[in-house]
Amino acid sequence: MAKYFDVHPENPQRRTIDSVVDMIRGGKLVAYPTDSCFALGCQLGNRDGINRIRSIRNLDDRHHFTLVCQNFAQLGRFVQIDNDVFRAIKASTPGSYTFILPATSEVPRQLLHPKKKTVGVRIPDHVVTQALLAELGEPLLSSTLLLPDEPEPMTQGWEIKERLDHEVDAVLDSGDCGTEPTTVIDFSGGDVEIVRRGAGDVSRFE
Repeated sequence: MAKYFDVHPENPQRRTIDSVVDMIRGGKLVAYPTDSCFALGCQLGNRDGINRIRSIRNLDDRHHFTLVCQNFAQLGRFVQIDNDVFRAIKASTPGSYTFILPATSEVPRQLLHPKKKTVGVRIPDHVVTQALLAELGEPLLSSTLLLPDEPEPMTQGWEIKERLDHEVDAVLDSGDCGTEPTTVIDFSGGDVEIVRRGAGDVSRFE
């Protein structure tokens, strides 16, 4: 059964954050809130966690996993980024955007798009997510908590606990966090491609 953690949305309790991070470091899979919607997350390189996310969401190997980063210092370790792209991303973060970029050798091979060798990265604007990332000290490997054949992501922590009680190890709940996934922008092909229109404003990329 999944452990359920209720945390304050603006002043997350340090003990709760520490407990969830300990679980992540111990190879567990958690559901947690972001500035767009709930996500599934595990430690970078956690093969079992990756496989469980694929199973829960029914994903194939072409799915872009996302590295949720605390800041640009982390992001820069995992993706190749030129000055023009840097400026475009800098102007949009933190926020509800996922950017697809060529990966560096720091990214485990099983996370890469099999043909493009790319990965998704983002810096969220969410107090609880940022608290998790600060304590973890590295990006959180993530995917939107959108179940197969469901039109929208799940928005209630208690509902996630009820539906995925035997598929995730913990649910971190800080209240509603929206139903709209991130806007996905692909910079990997040279031109800017809007892959998904979501919570982030796309006007600056059109």
